Amino acid sequence: MSAVVERRDGSVDDADRACLLALLALPGMGPHRLAVLLAGRRPVEAWEVVRSGLGVADLGPGRSLRGDVSALGDRWRRAAGPVVPEALLLAHRAAGVAVLVPEDDGYPARLRGDPERPPVLFCRGRPAVLGTRTVALVGTRRCSGYGQEVAFDLGERLAAAGVTVVSGLARGVDAAAHAGALRAAGAPPAAVVGTGPDVLYPRSSAALWRRVAEVGVVVGEAPLGAPPERWRFPARNRILAALAEVVVVVESAARGGAMTTVEEALARGVAVAAVPGSIRSPLSVGPHRLLAEGASVVTCAGDLLALLGCGGAPSPVAVAAEGAAELPALEGAVLDAVGFEPVGLDVLADRLVALDVPGGGPVRLDELAGALESLAAGGRVRFDGGLVVRSR
Repeated sequence: MSAVVERRDGSVDDADRACLLALLALPGMGPHRLAVLLAGRRPVEAWEVVRSGLGVADLGPGRSLRGDVSALGDRWRRAAGPVVPEALLLAHRAAGVAVLVPEDDGYPARLRGDPERPPVLFCRGRPAVLGTRTVALVGTRRCSGYGQEVAFDLGERLAAAGVTVVSGLARGVDAAAHAGALRAAGAPPAAVVGTGPDVLYPRSSAALWRRVAEVGVVVGEAPLGAPPERWRFPARNRILAALAEVVVVVESAARGGAMTTVEEALARGVAVAAVPGSIRSPLSVGPHRLLAEGASVVTCAGDLLALLGCGGAPSPVAVAAEGAAELPALEGAVLDAVGFEPVGLDVLADRLVALDVPGGGPVRLDELAGALESLAAGGRVRFDGGLVVRSR
């Protein structure tokens, strides 16, 4: 998939850069097909091959464009007809999008030596952010409240410690991790997207997308206007993995985008870690499998800082226990009874009977309600439907 995009004197001029954009704008053009077209050619030469019509002889021995080459060539030739490469380059610059190739100083060093490096990278924001300490937080779009809180907490604490949080701006774990990183106002976050730099996807993350681009950086290998096609996201995951020093899975099923990112990380020798979850949750299957295979366990940001060689921090369970000891007696007992998984009020009342509640005797419902309201006001619990959930 890798391709060397340079002139014979080692430099890259605007003509080559513009033709790269034109090639990427062709329908169905992905990293593999672009690499095939650029093998042994400058981008201006590859563009002329496309404009003149693509034949099998043009591809060289042992090359494949994965599909009906003749039909693909005709399709590209027709699409290339009205395209003016120089106008595409001007449009990107006018939109404030940096167009980086591996020979540019601003191109991320971690990608430059990657076996599947993007021949061109589109950046909105500050690409220098990607040269700092980085941790990728990934997981399912359909995360639980627990997964959302853990991702937010890890993102916030890592950013506060000066570590750039990298994720994909998807719903669920990705969005929570970036929201936490922004909350910390520490190290700026970085996002790797599977669309053009002007296509905010998903729409629910539009405000978050803009904020990440404003404070940190949003990068991808698709040009302006590129839609969220399904094939772009697995390709995106290799970039996400290559930019990280550690890839952490918060919640995931046995298969999915997060696990694809793990595969890409392992192929590159990038450390993999996972957050344990409930044995009853299908969203714990992915992380628990990784832990069984030797991934590092993550119970707090301190575990990740230790992996990075940046020191550590106490376990959140220890912090929670210490905080509970500072509460009034009844509230502390109720918080202990809530535990660390969602619980109904009836089960909570039964648990309180078995605890040593100060004052003796059963806890009245009005006392339980009052204690829960106080804990919720202090941010220690929240209500999710008919369940009580312990907060971060």
